[in-house]
Amino acid sequence: MIKNLKYVYVSAFLSLSLTSCSEYQKVLKEDDVKKKYEMAEQLYNDGNYKKAIRLFDQIAPNYTGKPQGERIFYFYANSYYQTGDYYLAAYQFKRFSTSYPRSEKAEESAYLGAKSEYFTSPRYSLDQTATEGAINRLQMFINDYPDSEYLPEANEMMRELRTKLEKKQFEIGKQYNTIGDYFASITSFELFLKENPGSDYREDALFYKLTAEYNLAKNSIYSKREERINNAMETYAALNTSFKDSKYQKDVTKMVAELQQDLEIFSK
Repeated sequence: MIKNLKYVYVSAFLSLSLTSCSEYQKVLKEDDVKKKYEMAEQLYNDGNYKKAIRLFDQIAPNYTGKPQGERIFYFYANSYYQTGDYYLAAYQFKRFSTSYPRSEKAEESAYLGAKSEYFTSPRYSLDQTATEGAINRLQMFINDYPDSEYLPEANEMMRELRTKLEKKQFEIGKQYNTIGDYFASITSFELFLKENPGSDYREDALFYKLTAEYNLAKNSIYSKREERINNAMETYAALNTSFKDSKYQKDVTKMVAELQQDLEIFSK
């Protein structure tokens, strides 16, 4: 008896699903915009965003500039967001914000559009154009809605993205150090420290800048050595002032001791 009931339930579910799919395919092929709109909204409300998107693709142009357009274009953008298609979500939310700046969904759309761009940011080792775009869009949201309930999360996303850019810049300077291009490494870290004074990578940058200056001084011709040792000692002073218990203390102590010995030679 129980097996028979299960069979009935499964059969009824499959029948309903097939009927629903059949109706969807039928509406998809029809020219009736009103039917497409009604089904698209129903699918959206049911959380069936991928199917809803196909219908919104078809009907959105018909509602541009019309009263229902605001509602449709919000659903359209949010459907892309809900399916994780953040590139198109960012585009559609920007389009919505431009078309309906006074909408009650304007703030939410601006936020979700910025958040969509945040999700398109790649890992730090890749090109960071998308990251810079996301930072700009988040900053626009923060400027436009300084009292928004979304502000804490927007600020956190900004912090993450900026840290990613800092890591990218830091790793470039570190790579120059690794390949022995000490001039490029020093220049890179000088720029990094100037542009990112409060960076989480400040201690690391000072250490690797000192390392590059140490190696440059040790491998310099005699006439250049004293000046370059003094440059390294200035970086050491900055590192020691900000990070008295630096995680690099052992290596720093060894380098500085050697540099001081070399300076004593010049003083004689």
